[in-house]
Amino acid sequence: MQVELSNVTKRFGDRTILDGISLQIDAGQTVALIGPSGAGKSTLLRCINGLNSFDGGTIRVGNHILEPNRSHNACPGARQVRRVFGMIFQDFQLFPHLTALQNIMEAPRAVLKMTKRGAQDRAMRLLARVGLEDRAHAYPSELSGGQKQRVAIARAMAMEPRGLLCDEITSALDPELKNEVLVVLEALKREGLTLILVTHEIGFARRAADRVVVLADGKIVEDGPPKQVIDNPQAPRTQQFLKQMLI
Repeated sequence: MQVELSNVTKRFGDRTILDGISLQIDAGQTVALIGPSGAGKSTLLRCINGLNSFDGGTIRVGNHILEPNRSHNACPGARQVRRVFGMIFQDFQLFPHLTALQNIMEAPRAVLKMTKRGAQDRAMRLLARVGLEDRAHAYPSELSGGQKQRVAIARAMAMEPRGLLCDEITSALDPELKNEVLVVLEALKREGLTLILVTHEIGFARRAADRVVVLADGKIVEDGPPKQVIDNPQAPRTQQFLKQMLI
């Protein structure tokens, strides 16, 4: 599913977080958003998903348009966008009182009005896809960080989205657990989903992304294939950021 941003601006008070962002992402692309903290990467994802309003410009996700200066509840396109683009968060956001299976069943039952049996069958298939079929009846407190994040991916996939927005989903994990999650994302990429990833995992961005987009101070400062952007950056701001990341 194609995503197009045209001159998107977002402010918090007197601070401009996104400063005229224009970006087109083709269906099936994997795009890694990198850059220093405070650059606006997570805010950009939340605007695409309709979780944050924005102050100017337009956002189009497939045939759905998000309008500026509309809350996520008031914007007619926001609910449709969240049906086709799932979002996965750094802190998992699983329901602690529900098992892994129940977490995945919740949205299909509540939003899609699936039968309990249908939602359960779908949830079990998704748990198998992320390698957690044997943990279906475990609660989040009984899962490792990597397992929680894989459940969160399965939960997002339960709505059968055409793309995923991933916000620093490996930043809280140790290296071994990070790899568990990255393997799942690489599999989803091969299935043709559109993936937009905010990440500090430069190695993953180099290996898995079709494009790397660098944000700094609310602007796109570089955009291109990983080998170009990561291995031979042209923008001084990109060079500075990568030098700090790769020390």
